[in-house]
Amino acid sequence: MCKTFQGLPGLLLILALMLSVSACQGRRPQDSASTAGEEDANRAIQNKGSDTLVNLALAWAEAYREVDPSVSIAVTGGGSGTGIAALINGTVDIANASRKMKEKEIAAAEENGVTPVEFTVAIDALAIIVNLENPVDELTIPQLSDMYTGRITNWKDVGGKDEPIILLSRETNSGTHVYFLDEVVRKGEKENEDIFAPQTLLMPSSVGITSEIRRNPNAIGYDGLGYVDPEHEKMIAVARDADGPYVAPSVASGADGSYPISRGLYMYTAGVPDGVIKTYLDWIRGPEGQAIVAELGFVPLPQE
Repeated sequence: MCKTFQGLPGLLLILALMLSVSACQGRRPQDSASTAGEEDANRAIQNKGSDTLVNLALAWAEAYREVDPSVSIAVTGGGSGTGIAALINGTVDIANASRKMKEKEIAAAEENGVTPVEFTVAIDALAIIVNLENPVDELTIPQLSDMYTGRITNWKDVGGKDEPIILLSRETNSGTHVYFLDEVVRKGEKENEDIFAPQTLLMPSSVGITSEIRRNPNAIGYDGLGYVDPEHEKMIAVARDADGPYVAPSVASGADGSYPISRGLYMYTAGVPDGVIKTYLDWIRGPEGQAIVAELGFVPLPQE
């Protein structure tokens, strides 16, 4: 019920009437618009992070549009660190990462009222790649470590030509960089403090690495299996040590664990997801979503 005003001075009466009319006529439509806006927001998913995952995430988002056209999914890259930072700051619904969150990142999230929940969404075999002209076919993890720390600087020391080794890596914000540092440069040894050699060229993307590999016969780099084109880059078989076996990266060797540089790919949410986010993640991890994983050259999750 709108109020009436008596005994007020002229100007004050006019102002009171204007406020009353606004309250009577504007309240219900405004509330309805707000509710509609909240409902629209609940149908939109912000997804950011790993460049390794970005093509896969885009493919999932495109395919899911056919499953539920009412859900809008915005996918951007920028690296695992960028996605995780956005999750900590509360600006994304799902953070993509090609590595697990660090303890300090989890602590920062919890301090900000965010409880990260991890979902493995695919498996990636990280391929060691060289120029097609490079005669080297096999390398061990210790050899790769010595190369990337600068202890080995010439291809002749690993069975190649008498040429300098040009090291390529993803930049430090990349989850792939962090994984390679921990599992290859430091050989999975927690107490190992080796770092990349200062001459290592840091590339902003997978495309940067593959482009340099194709151009430079002395370059070596690493990339997710789904981003490698065997017609333009040569993949190296890798062994855990000199006793072998040497295993080439593939969907099969990544799935059975025989390829020594395989890793999980993750999506993180702020707390246990529900609503459209839960439904979307269930679809990604189910048969339809995992079929897309295989199509793009990654390793799908085992299905029950």
